[in-house]
Order: sequence, then C-alpha cells, then structure tokens
Amino acid sequence: MIVGFNFKKKFGQNFLSDKNLLTSIANDAQITADSQALEIGAGAGALTEVLAENAKKVVSVEIDRDLKPYLDLLCDKYKNLNIIFGDFLKLDKETIEQNFDGKYKVVANLPYYITTPIIFRLLDEHFNAESLTLMVQKEVAERFCATVGTSDYGAVSVILQSQADLKITRIVDKSLFYPRPNVDSAVINITINHDKFKIDDREAFAKVVKASFGYRRKTLINSLQLGLGIDKALAESAVKELNKPLDIRGERLSVEDYIELTKILSKSGCTL
Repeated sequence: MIVGFNFKKKFGQNFLSDKNLLTSIANDAQITADSQALEIGAGAGALTEVLAENAKKVVSVEIDRDLKPYLDLLCDKYKNLNIIFGDFLKLDKETIEQNFDGKYKVVANLPYYITTPIIFRLLDEHFNAESLTLMVQKEVAERFCATVGTSDYGAVSVILQSQADLKITRIVDKSLFYPRPNVDSAVINITINHDKFKIDDREAFAKVVKASFGYRRKTLINSLQLGLGIDKALAESAVKELNKPLDIRGERLSVEDYIELTKILSKSGCTL
C-alpha cells in the first residue's frame, strides 16, 4: 500500500492490496496472455500490476493525477501498460479505444457513485468491450443480478439483463480495503451481448421499464399512467393484451414481458 498518500473521499478511493484476491479478479475476468484490458481507476496500481503481468496490453484510466508518481513507476516496469489521466465519463471514446487492436476486457474497482453511469456508458455507446469484471458494492451487484419478483429487482436489473449475462463471482469483505469502507463488496462479471434479445427501440424500451418501476408501491397500470403520461384505459388495455392481471406490479414482469409491453404500447400509438 502506498505510504503518505492523501486519500480523496470525492473520488471514492478504497484501495486493495491482497495479491491473491487481485489475481482472482484477473482470473474472473479471464485475463490471459492474449487479452487486452481496460482498467477504469488504477488507484495505487495494485490491480494494474496484476493485469500487466498477465495480459498482452493494459490501458488504465485514472482521474487522480496525484497518483502519477506511483503509476509512472509501473509504466517504467511494464512496457505493455499505458496510463491515461482523466475522467472516464468525460474522455472521448476514441481517445480510449485508439489504444486497442480489437476487443478488450474491462476490469475495475468502482466507487458506488459512478458504478451505474460507467456501465451504461460502456453499453449505450457500444464500446468495443466484450466483458466487464467489476468490483462494486455487494448490494449493487445483487440489484444488477436480481431475478423477477424479488425486492432487489428493478429497472436497472431489467435493462442490464436485456443486453448482458451477469453473475457474481465472489464476495469481498470490507476489511480487505484501505481506507475501510462501510459495506462489503462483490465482483460481478458482465458478459455483453447486445443481441441477447431483439429490441427494436432500446430508448423506448428503457422508458417503459423506468416508468414501470418509478412508483414501486403502485400497480403497473398506475405506474404506466404516471410515468408515461398516458390515460388509464390505454394502460389497462396494454396490460390485458400482455395477458397479465390488472393488479400486477412492475417487478413481476420479465425482460421478455417488457419487450412485448413496449411493442404493445408503441403499436397503440403511445409516444415513447
């Protein structure tokens, strides 16, 4: 662990140093001698070094320029490593992808406040990533992987699962981080598959899903009314055509149900 560094709460800095765990994360990401890896958030460089030891090429994006002296030492040691200093959410896609030749794997230890924006930027902008292996808060990972009808199942579960296969590969105790966070973490593997389902209009699909979960204590009909600004008759008609009971709630619909519901609403003339 680096000595004398001023950890910055605004960047959500909680670093790992356990070599066995870091190696396990690289293995979860299926990093091999032929792999190219994009790391988001190099931190002190502990995971960066493991990736550089095992991959063909590693590009790491780090927002905190105060870490440059530590990361420069790694770049001197590993010629297959390139560090880009900047905010991943603001960097131009081409600035990142020009460093790769073909598909790559994303590996990251992400702070909670940027986990979802980073994942959806990678998916929505169709980065050339084949998979994401991410250390995130445990409850966040559980929400991403949640199944129909559970309390964790929500809009983000549906939208992610509509274009990727997700699994939690390991739980990581909070005691393994420094500074120590308040909650445990989990490693989640997200294998991207944009063609997993045939979705004609992803923007409309996302709008319907978000509206359906916008008022969790209300029925799907009421949520559609409020979230989409449609009248009750149209919402009822759509739920009936979906062959679902009128008192059903949004968390009872599968990804396939939401795809069909979007088609029904679009066909009915609803503006999505």
